[in-house]
Amino acid sequence: MTVGVTNHLNFRGDARAALAFYQSVFGGEITIVTYKDAQKVQHPSEADQVMWGQVAAKNGFRVMAYDVPSNMSWDRGDNAFFVSVRGDSAEEITSLWDKLSAGATIKQPLAPSGWTPLYGMLEDRFGITWVVDVAAGRG
Repeated sequence: MTVGVTNHLNFRGDARAALAFYQSVFGGEITIVTYKDAQKVQHPSEADQVMWGQVAAKNGFRVMAYDVPSNMSWDRGDNAFFVSVRGDSAEEITSLWDKLSAGATIKQPLAPSGWTPLYGMLEDRFGITWVVDVAAGRG
């Protein structure tokens, strides 16, 4: 049996834009099911929001997201989690960093560190903190 783990990001109305952004960074196919598509509309203003969404790329990248409906509690939180992306080469990680950093707040610039040829941390324009690095011993 195989088990896969995928980050599932929760938003309040920004899931579609976030998924489109992550697709522009990592490539892959985007799939979106709205509350209207699933016939689960509770508030008319949320009908076109994302009930289930995913970006899945051939390189192994996967992320899921949805818009938490207004009748449920939601708070972005503070350092609740990081999304970690580890690549095989400096070129691969630098390319992803350059795209992710559009509109982001850089917390740790992409640079060599004591444990990896490249490491960086940023908070993207959707409030998600990403840590990116090159797998140790590679790159």
